Amino acid sequence: MIVVLRQNTKPEQMENLQAWLHSLGLETHISQGQNHTIVGLVGDTSKIDMDLVGSMDIVECVKRIQEPFKNANRKFHNEDLVVDVAGVKIGGGNFQIIAGPCSVESREQVCYIAEQVKKSGAGLLRGGAFKPRTSPYAFQGLKGEGIELLQEAKAQTGLPIVSEIMNITHLPMFEPVDLIQVGARNMQNFDLLRELGKINKPILLKRGLANTIDEWLMSAEYIMAGGNENIILCERGIRTFETRTRNTLDLSTIPVLKRLTHLPIVIDPSHALGYAHMVKPMAMAATAAGADGLMIEVHNDPTHALCDGAQSLTPEAFDDVAKAVFQIRPFACKYE
Repeated sequence: MIVVLRQNTKPEQMENLQAWLHSLGLETHISQGQNHTIVGLVGDTSKIDMDLVGSMDIVECVKRIQEPFKNANRKFHNEDLVVDVAGVKIGGGNFQIIAGPCSVESREQVCYIAEQVKKSGAGLLRGGAFKPRTSPYAFQGLKGEGIELLQEAKAQTGLPIVSEIMNITHLPMFEPVDLIQVGARNMQNFDLLRELGKINKPILLKRGLANTIDEWLMSAEYIMAGGNENIILCERGIRTFETRTRNTLDLSTIPVLKRLTHLPIVIDPSHALGYAHMVKPMAMAATAAGADGLMIEVHNDPTHALCDGAQSLTPEAFDDVAKAVFQIRPFACKYE
């Protein structure tokens, strides 16, 4: 980070600034120019409030020359992270499809879907037990019963289970869940992220509806700073001015993230687009672009689904998508 001081800054003002920065554990290097003085900061600047520094009377501007995320930064972790989810690996050349219903509705429903998606090549089973819905009157999930039904489906098929947590108090209930999902609306629930940093369980972190990539990585940093480094990022579309799709699926995140971080990246075309007929082309595009996996919603009877039926594929449609994706996978973009 560098701090550019205003012209005519008095020596005692600069000395006071340096003393304050030194108290924060930083070293300072002064570069005296003809018109400006530049203070270079060396050390962990992630704890520095840039807005606070920039608001000082003697400061003209503040600029970062290195990203504030350390644990999630590829500069410090050159090798791709491989996340092991109950024996199923994602990242570092390991590609997986996470598939299942938006919400768990019954034993028959989730077990049948689990069997079908496994036959088609899915490596993990997703299913919502707690559902964050825009309307308070919409189906909110079966909660604890839903997790129990996911466990039954896992026992029947062997597929590790993925489900979304919404509240810190629910953590004990998620002990049987193999991959805990943090939804878009909770991406910046920092209290929840801190708690997830204390557990020894992989986390699937979805991008917020209107968050930048750097904000997303800083949310991952919250978890990793607590000691839990097993993070999988999930792009699920961002809100733009476009109305023909539910959100805009930002596939440019794949090459951007591959350069910035060693964490695996999974793409969720179902939530991004909101319509089942768009899932296949975007799943194929994400695979070709080098994603480490996909998350796709599958329902045995989408017309009567209690949640997000319009974007859910039938098991037959999912099988078609999986075949196309696995054909593309050997030719997918590789990043170095």
